[in-house]
Amino acid sequence: MPLVFAKEGDTVTIRRISGKDEVRQHLADLGFVVDTPVLIVSHMGGNLIVQVKGSRVALDKSMAQKIYF
Repeated sequence: MPLVFAKEGDTVTIRRISGKDEVRQHLADLGFVVDTPVLIVSHMGGNLIVQVKGSRVALDKSMAQKIYF
């Protein structure tokens, strides 16, 4: 299920990341790798603020749809 469907306050574990190699590499550089827990801090119109590896990251809806839990 894509990250956009996680609820605020949930902690989910990344199971898969889709998209082109450049997109997957960019997300990996931000800390989004398989088996990493992600806390959903805030939902705003499909955009997310999440906490991953001790850092807060803002994701737009299109990027959040590439990350599956």
